[in-house]
Amino acid sequence: MDVVGFSPLEAIVAATRHGAELMRMDDRIGTLQPGKLADLVVVDGDPLADIAILQDRARLSVMKGGQFVTRNFS
Repeated sequence: MDVVGFSPLEAIVAATRHGAELMRMDDRIGTLQPGKLADLVVVDGDPLADIAILQDRARLSVMKGGQFVTRNFS
């Protein structure tokens, strides 16, 4: 399923890596690399198969600074 002409992977990259580049913060955020901040969204499912999973808060958990701040599934 495309998201406004983007594949699911392209939409995720646009929201993360390209978003960080546009804000001129790509030296600190936007990709998972040593030395960068690594807040994560952990998903119960495959957003590349169904990107709508990212809209279902019950299927998301969030890690900030290495600790879960929300844990919605085991």
